[in-house]
Amino acid sequence: MKVLGIGDNVVDKYVHQRTMYPGGNALNFSVFAKGEGAEAAFLGVFGDDDEAQLVEHTLQQLAIDISHCRHFSGENGCARVTLENGERIFLGSNEGGVTRLNPIILSEADKEYICGFDIMHTGLYSHTGHLLAELNELGVPLSFDFSDDFEDEQVERYIGNADFAFFSCSHMTDEETRNYIEAKRRRDGQILVATRGGDRSIAYDGASFYYQTPELIEAVDTMGAGDSYITAFLISMIKDGNIQAAMQEGSRLAAKSCMVEGSFGFGARY
Repeated sequence: MKVLGIGDNVVDKYVHQRTMYPGGNALNFSVFAKGEGAEAAFLGVFGDDDEAQLVEHTLQQLAIDISHCRHFSGENGCARVTLENGERIFLGSNEGGVTRLNPIILSEADKEYICGFDIMHTGLYSHTGHLLAELNELGVPLSFDFSDDFEDEQVERYIGNADFAFFSCSHMTDEETRNYIEAKRRRDGQILVATRGGDRSIAYDGASFYYQTPELIEAVDTMGAGDSYITAFLISMIKDGNIQAAMQEGSRLAAKSCMVEGSFGFGARY
């Protein structure tokens, strides 16, 4: 299976440790997929600072294809975080750095390249909203993560292009979550999934709701847990098309990722 993450790459700077870890929703998808045995690639924008060097070098170590990435002078995406009892707390960011300042414009070569993948994933922080309609036309299943601070205007603008849409809904009850994802479904075949932290995740396919209780563990670091859930869910769905089994896979990998510092390790002092 070939998978592609498109959009954001960042370093998460753990201020209490003076250690930075590579991450970002789209990049995490590629890395977690590689760990699950997929052939993975990432298409994004790198800066020219130490943070960019860490991320790019990590992807090279992991043998993730970055041949279609862009490079610009400036700050790589960067966020400041800390931990409280294993829960990651965001303190601020540069809002994507060069990724935000230099939006990706797809060439014909890029489009031909993307058509060779089985699924692609991007999200709200990837600064790829302008690409969604174009990506949707390529015939490759498209996944989009709305994360936890989505606004209805953004959802309405983007969700019609997604085959798979993910939401982080820890702030909603079961009933509120069901009502929300049911109301936001926009096309035949579209599957919407809401993760809810320590509460059960909920999926909707237009006909039925599905539920999955998370694997409860004492987390070392919850950074990247949602991204790992998304990754395992998508890989399972592309392989087997079974929503319940995919949710179980998502829960499994999310629990596993919570035992690793940063999204997936590879920290460096700063």
